[in-house]
Amino acid sequence: MNELLNVVVLKRVLQGDDVVVIELARADRGNLPTFEAGAHIDVHLPSNVIRQYSLCGDPADAGIYRLGVLRDPQSRGGSIAVHQELLEGVKVNISLPRNHFPLDLNAERSILLGGGIGITPMLAMAYALEARGKAFEMHYCARSRSRSAFLEELELSGFSQAVQLHFDDEPESQLDLKRVLGGSQDTAHIYTCGPGGFMKWVINNALELGYPDAHIHREYFQADIDTNGSGFEVVAARSGKTVNVMTGQTIYQALAEVGIDIEISCEQGVCGTCLCDVLEGEPDHRDVYLTADEKAANDTILVCCSRSKSPRLVLDI
Repeated sequence: MNELLNVVVLKRVLQGDDVVVIELARADRGNLPTFEAGAHIDVHLPSNVIRQYSLCGDPADAGIYRLGVLRDPQSRGGSIAVHQELLEGVKVNISLPRNHFPLDLNAERSILLGGGIGITPMLAMAYALEARGKAFEMHYCARSRSRSAFLEELELSGFSQAVQLHFDDEPESQLDLKRVLGGSQDTAHIYTCGPGGFMKWVINNALELGYPDAHIHREYFQADIDTNGSGFEVVAARSGKTVNVMTGQTIYQALAEVGIDIEISCEQGVCGTCLCDVLEGEPDHRDVYLTADEKAANDTILVCCSRSKSPRLVLDI
């Protein structure tokens, strides 16, 4: 069983119209396990909902894990549960931090592009880059100031000169993406997180300008994943078991039925937790986690959503 930490909601503050910023700490106020910028945790909410949230505090602050959660009526219920259930003093179980969105600290320059609540991992990145004296700029795009969070913190931060704010209802502040990205194709790394349309806009522009796909780092909060398709066979090489994955069934579900336990989190092909090595066969990648190059290599697969183009898939599990 994966290790869980029991923490208490130390503080919660509503910022903007719909964002709650929550600070979690150990009950004895001791240090929490360290985390790297870009990391997230699983939060086991009192209503038995488990959701993943980026850590948005300073990684140097060993005693606090901070989350920023947007109340989204269209979500699967996690954000509403956070707003309703995580009150000050409430105890909650969380996972250890995991990082599928790490900084490349060897990059000459980093460009951080956060859309809406996608600013949360960028905050931790900004603190980490500033602490190491690395060159970076942060662009925070939101619909309006009233719907934004962390504005005062950004204004008062030591890296405020590296921050630019862009609001849909303030035309003069609109982000000129091609200008921001232009001229840095060989030296800069891009980090982007936010709504699907925003992410697609950033990634497509970066690719058109000649950025290598490996220099475009992305984290999706959710994705529309198609898991339909005909059945196929999966061989678990190390376990010595073979299963048939039926139409409408995921590889993870089929393996679980024969007792093969694979760690899973988002179930949407977003987080990378269920990544497995492929020994034989051709995956049908349905995720948004792997890069184009990683998908082309066909040597890994996310079993929560992806399927197989070949009749048989052999996995190293």
